[in-house]
Amino acid sequence: MRLLTVTFTICWGLLILLSCQTPTQGKLHQYDLIVYGGTSAAVIAAVQAKKLGKNVAIVCPETHLGGMTASGLGWTDAGKQHVIGGLSQDFYHRMWTYYQKDSVWRWEAKGDFRNRGQGSRAMDSISQTMWTFEPRIAAAVYEDYIREYEIPTFRDHWLDRTKKLRLDQGKIDEIQTLNGTRFQAQMFIDATYEGDLMALAGVNYIVGRESNERYQERLNGIQTLRAVSHQFPDSIDPYVIIGDPNSGLLPRIQSAQTPIPEGGADERIQAYCYRLCLTQEAENRIPFPRPAAYDSTQYELMLRVLGSGWRRVFQKFDPIPNRKTDTNNHGPFSTDNIGYNYRYPEASYAERQVILEEHKNYQLGWLYFLANDPRVPEEVRLEMAKWGLAKDEFVDNQNWPHQIYVREARRMIGETVVNENHLRQITPTNKSVGMGSYNMDSHNVQRYVDTNGYVKNEGDIQINPGGPYPIDYGALVPQKEDCQNLLVPVCVSASHIAYGSIRMEPVFMILGQSAATAACMAIDQNIAVQDVAYESLKARLLADGQVLEVEND
Repeated sequence: MRLLTVTFTICWGLLILLSCQTPTQGKLHQYDLIVYGGTSAAVIAAVQAKKLGKNVAIVCPETHLGGMTASGLGWTDAGKQHVIGGLSQDFYHRMWTYYQKDSVWRWEAKGDFRNRGQGSRAMDSISQTMWTFEPRIAAAVYEDYIREYEIPTFRDHWLDRTKKLRLDQGKIDEIQTLNGTRFQAQMFIDATYEGDLMALAGVNYIVGRESNERYQERLNGIQTLRAVSHQFPDSIDPYVIIGDPNSGLLPRIQSAQTPIPEGGADERIQAYCYRLCLTQEAENRIPFPRPAAYDSTQYELMLRVLGSGWRRVFQKFDPIPNRKTDTNNHGPFSTDNIGYNYRYPEASYAERQVILEEHKNYQLGWLYFLANDPRVPEEVRLEMAKWGLAKDEFVDNQNWPHQIYVREARRMIGETVVNENHLRQITPTNKSVGMGSYNMDSHNVQRYVDTNGYVKNEGDIQINPGGPYPIDYGALVPQKEDCQNLLVPVCVSASHIAYGSIRMEPVFMILGQSAATAACMAIDQNIAVQDVAYESLKARLLADGQVLEVEND
């Protein structure tokens, strides 16, 4: 077992070194297409462009590719799997192929996994797809793509956000990274979670929640009445001294008042967290370390929730192969660091790093607190103490995920703003480039004291749109007056609540492929991305296995 671990680590390190480009400070690189970002959508977009014969490169601040899919989100939010086609479906087929190898099953036998938790969804022998997997295996699949398609990948290249991009007749001419390297291309794709290239190009975007009135929606804006999931039990006191408002609010509560108006706009965004890969396997477990900045008072609300009798701490320790988990937020006070990410989308790189450290310290502290603090009920404390970080995951990052879950940041205001009515198919979608199907899902946005004097969460929405829905090409392209050679498959043009469904990793890969296809057609015809003929784009997407429409039940 240990020899296999060492061998895998060495090979993995060599693979990354071989696929990285040598630092080229001040040098100019020219390509047909530049994909900025290291997410799942970025890799798939680059693969599609290469398949279509284009000279393409990935430029990204990351050193590890795959975004959240390779950073702990191994319990795939697939929705309806039959609408996932093209290269996105190919990725999950490759995952299935990996898990057919006996050598991959290091901590349990394949026959013992039994698709725990997701039934046949986890390992689908009929479609030969795998929807539940370990981070390191997902990362290996993305590296396979880079190697097989010989895609130049410039890692640790951070977009220089201090230099306004030069647009020549409405088109980006080149981008520059902090080390001085310049990249010219006919077309660009911003496949980041943050939308940094889009913003630097001067494209219109929004951060936060629109009012319901903006797009005649029902589920957007401030949501106190519908926020019933992951909610505090009634009667949880918010004050340092119970019953005494003069003693001040406990940590992690943002407001002493109920936010108003219901359905109104604000600039807040849903909470982030790291999707942790945990295990109880003794040989592969690292006990939760005490964070350097550990402060047990930050978790007083957790104690009061447990004191009410609530015990569902482990509800979202979702099982993935080899006795590991994809650990997600669950309950009123969990891994989501509610209210501490508002500045992240627009923040400088240095400010973002402070925010990331705050999230890591909070989340690791929460785990350490529950596993060690004597005030925690014994049954919870002893159970949490059995868990730890998986030793064979994220081996170069203290076994902590490389990517935080940026559930939303900037969202483009493009040719079409997809909203709740598109998802419900009240408003028609005329130019489908892929489909979504997951719930309209917003995690909580803030914590407050209600009119009864109790602490509550606000913002959680989990409502099915009614079935799979198409996503319009206009959501991938800016308004023509903003930029004519940029596509945005991650920070797509959508309202807050519509984005809550679109923001799933399989959909990002679908949209990445479609964006790259449109970019290649625009290059071939020397036209703006807004002028790509939809019927031609549709024909190419269908030929490449994309699913653009289905009959709903």
